[in-house]
Amino acid sequence: MSDTQKEQELERLKSEVKGQGNVPAHVAVIMDGNGRWAQRHNLPISDGHAAGVRAAKSTVKIARETGVGVLTLYTFSVQNWRRSKSEVRALMELLSQSALKEVDELAQEGVRVVVSGNLRGIPMAQRKAIEMVIKRTAGGDKLILNLALNYGGREEIVKAVRDIVTEVGEGKLEPNEINEEIFKAHLYTSGLPDPDLLIRTSGEMRISNFLLWQSAYTEFYVTDILWPDFDEVEFCRALIEYAQRQRRFGAR
Repeated sequence: MSDTQKEQELERLKSEVKGQGNVPAHVAVIMDGNGRWAQRHNLPISDGHAAGVRAAKSTVKIARETGVGVLTLYTFSVQNWRRSKSEVRALMELLSQSALKEVDELAQEGVRVVVSGNLRGIPMAQRKAIEMVIKRTAGGDKLILNLALNYGGREEIVKAVRDIVTEVGEGKLEPNEINEEIFKAHLYTSGLPDPDLLIRTSGEMRISNFLLWQSAYTEFYVTDILWPDFDEVEFCRALIEYAQRQRRFGAR
């Protein structure tokens, strides 16, 4: 497909998304396949991650253009620390470089960046870069970009339990007051809607410790496309399929 044909297809799909309506308020993405993409192109894995950043940038753009309210990207999990030191170092450097490079455009486009995860576990240089982006984009009202960074779903749930137990011990909360809303308020994603649609690239059929509580009634969309090749056209196709589904939330 030529660039012109691809642009025409994108415009057609964007029109279809708008025509169908029912755009998900919150889309979450497990960005999988950078390493396999690099292997397929005989490139170092750092080039795969750099290509993944470019895919993330185009996804932010199309999410804003199609009316998605919140986009959560699984940026770095707590399990990712188990990777080789060289790969982790490359990922951290890419994180801070991307933050500094993209902050002005994000602010201009009305994108507000927030983080779900333990920022205190991130190296100081990267933490300062992310905190700067959060501050600079605080006024964004077109899209919330939620970076799941140093994030784990089980770890998030354990943290919420600990925080609630502490409040009970301090007399700030009675045990019989604990309900789903109280629990949600202690999650990293407090204040954000649960994801309507979760996209996973590279064909893997697992949730990988991502938004375990929040995804109770989320629709899943899995594609064999590796993340660096997941573009605006593919994002629109995911939204179109989502719009055709019936969400019953346990009811008939």
